[in-house]
Amino acid sequence: MEKGQDSNDRRAGEVRSAVEAATWAPSVHNTQPWLFSFGGDRISLRADGDRRLGVADPDGREMLISCGAALFTLRVAVRDLGYEPEVRVLPDPDRPHLLADLYLGARTRSRSDDNSRLFEQIRRRRTHRGAFKPEPVGDALLTLLRQEAQREGAMLRVLEDQYSRNAVAALTVAAENMHHLSPSYAGELARWAPSPGSTRQEGVPESAYPREAPPTDPHFPARDFARGHGWGTEPSILDWLEEPVAGVACTLSTKEDRPVDWLRAGQAMQRVLLRATQHGDVAAAFHTQALEVPGLRELIQTRFCAGDHPQMVLRLGTVGDKFETVRRPVEQVLTEES
Repeated sequence: MEKGQDSNDRRAGEVRSAVEAATWAPSVHNTQPWLFSFGGDRISLRADGDRRLGVADPDGREMLISCGAALFTLRVAVRDLGYEPEVRVLPDPDRPHLLADLYLGARTRSRSDDNSRLFEQIRRRRTHRGAFKPEPVGDALLTLLRQEAQREGAMLRVLEDQYSRNAVAALTVAAENMHHLSPSYAGELARWAPSPGSTRQEGVPESAYPREAPPTDPHFPARDFARGHGWGTEPSILDWLEEPVAGVACTLSTKEDRPVDWLRAGQAMQRVLLRATQHGDVAAAFHTQALEVPGLRELIQTRFCAGDHPQMVLRLGTVGDKFETVRRPVEQVLTEES
């Protein structure tokens, strides 16, 4: 009996460790829209519908992309514990918020060095908001990142020419202006942008974005989390002395546009982000504003994604400062099934 109890306690500790790692996945507005539960050798991932952005994300597409990123992180963390997980995505049509069941599976004889390198990036990865340093992102790394996205069933496309970059940047500016015209959008943004001194462990705190980002060409606007209050973190003086650049502009897309594809896009995104962090501290800045406006998303689909459905617009580049973020404690997102 005691031996069985020790085994259960060890398993519970391993699950807690893996889920805690998964909570460091990126999510839209850092809403952290996921819930986990476990029983036996199964870890279940559910979407927390109360954290969906009702104005910006009425269909829950960005919510599921965020949960997909958490699912990929969970897969990496479970493998680092020595298991070979089996994942069943959307296992029950009658429970749409049940996104995945992950079964721990058998223990492997040895950990994968490649997976361990990804695991080491989970806490190092940060979302970047602003300009990048002038160091270029190498072609070899971009090729690797494309391959990593394809491994998860998504397509990472680089906007190669200046006209494409300018056009997508302009669409992002247009969408940001349209959002500013919506009082309901402003209220939703304010909910997830706590004021300085807040002890909330969710949303985008002032430590997560620069007080003033240097301009780049083309200009990809960030979300206005400070809402005109001048909040934010001062970048280091070295960053101001260097010529800021916009970085490499990309789209991440999928062939179809169903919930399973949104989860797939999230897993591909996190695989790309962890691999980019591993190679030269390359980080990503996200610009999903235009994808929240149906007409603009359709334009990006037809003109810049070869008819595929765009799930993310992002810039890749080398960073100096790494902005700090917050996460909810694992106790708030993990329950044990009776």
